[in-house]
Amino acid sequence: MQQGIHPEYRPVVFRDKTGGLSFLTRSTAWSDRTVAWADGRTYPVVDVETSSASHPFYTGRARLMDTEGRVELYRRRYGG
Repeated sequence: MQQGIHPEYRPVVFRDKTGGLSFLTRSTAWSDRTVAWADGRTYPVVDVETSSASHPFYTGRARLMDTEGRVELYRRRYGG
């Protein structure tokens, strides 16, 4: 890896604003805000709109579209 051209890879806290989930991981994401973590250290925090705590697919609130029977419904309505 060439030195001096890559962003800094460091611990960052990602916080879901909707679901209330926070997790510590490593990332190159940058933020000027910080948060105190459970280990007593301070880390940069990045707020995200959606994570596994709030996404409908992971929470079980997803609506499934029924695609079966659409052709039959069309034929019944319009006789085609």
